[in-house]
Amino acid sequence: METSFLRTTIPTAKPLPAFQTLAPASLRPRPLRRSTIRAAITRGRKEDTVAAVREQLEGCYLLAGIRYEGLTVKQLQGIRDALPETCQLLVAKNTLVGKAIEGTPWEALKPCMKGMNAWLFVHTEEVPNALKPYRAFQKEERVEETNDFVGAVFEGKFYGPEDFKALETMPSRAEVYAKLLGALQGPATSLVTTLQAPARDVVAVLSAYVRKLEQEAGTA
Repeated sequence: METSFLRTTIPTAKPLPAFQTLAPASLRPRPLRRSTIRAAITRGRKEDTVAAVREQLEGCYLLAGIRYEGLTVKQLQGIRDALPETCQLLVAKNTLVGKAIEGTPWEALKPCMKGMNAWLFVHTEEVPNALKPYRAFQKEERVEETNDFVGAVFEGKFYGPEDFKALETMPSRAEVYAKLLGALQGPATSLVTTLQAPARDVVAVLSAYVRKLEQEAGTA
């Protein structure tokens, strides 16, 4: 009788892994989540926008909102190029502009902060000349009804779209100055008529006259 032997395979022992020392979970650096990074960037951009608006408000005579929904980037750039150097057109969210004007006379503009608006900052007393380029754009592109001014603040007073004619027909400083000088040189009735004009015009003329006298005194 033959005896058969079963082969027994003895498993080879696997090498033990190297010993590693793990730092406590509280001390391990945690990777930043994408949402956290995105939120930080967004917050920074918002703060930059608010700061840019506040910077534009310095020395600003008039702030107007323009409905820009449907306008292309090229059209907006064309408007910017047509504006006087004393004006700036800024595209910013209503909420950020609203935050920038809180507690200032420009806060009267808040009622028109709806929809997509661009903001026109006018840093000159010649308001009509600052508004003309956009009026010309409206006529050329035929967007008078869809992309009109939504409102403006001038000297702390709010002007709705229907009130812009008063802003666009304001006399220039030179015109008011000439009118006052003519009245001073003419009959007393002319002077009385001039003094009955809006106080804003009279103050502007008198301020210009005072500056002229100061300049003459300085060069004498």
